[in-house]
Amino acid sequence: MNKYLTEFIGTFFLVLTIGCTVISNVAVAPLAIGAALMVMIFAGGHVSGAHYNPAVTLAVWLRGRCDTKDVVPYAIAQVVAACLAALAVGFLVGAPAKAAGELNVGKSLVAEFLFTFALAYVVLNVATAKGTSGNSFYGLAIGMTVMTGAFAVGGISGGAFNPAVAVGATVMGLIDSSKVWIHLVADFAGGAAAAFTFKFINPEDK
Repeated sequence: MNKYLTEFIGTFFLVLTIGCTVISNVAVAPLAIGAALMVMIFAGGHVSGAHYNPAVTLAVWLRGRCDTKDVVPYAIAQVVAACLAALAVGFLVGAPAKAAGELNVGKSLVAEFLFTFALAYVVLNVATAKGTSGNSFYGLAIGMTVMTGAFAVGGISGGAFNPAVAVGATVMGLIDSSKVWIHLVADFAGGAAAAFTFKFINPEDK
């Protein structure tokens, strides 16, 4: 239960930060989002692995570093936290000033896939690989990856790179509910591709 609570807390504050900064039009929202993820990873990594993302959980499971019994409870904790954070954002800063913009399906799928791949690939290499075991930089590396993706393609896809974030953003009105499937498909595909790539590059790291 401690692991699931940790996943809930980390995902909650990640989505809370996303909502409050994006809806309030904070100029450096990606920096705040990456920092929020970083500190929550440092806070909860020793308890749950600090996934805070169903696509990352999928990648870590496919890589062999997450128990099968934890996969669904992690995802549930992450999605519930995202939805509750969305409600908290609505109370704190209200709804977006304008409706969610139209997404180009092809560009959004590619953008979400690439940066979810990058995120999961970094997670696997800095937080699960034998060669980086015991390092002190994993939280910074992961948070900076999300920050980079948000700056690079946030204007194209919304920059979720995380199915739970996509659900929370939909509840907040930042993503059109008819387009959330783009994030779900691309993000899970990116996480899976990262796991298979890691295993191909590091066949001896089991």
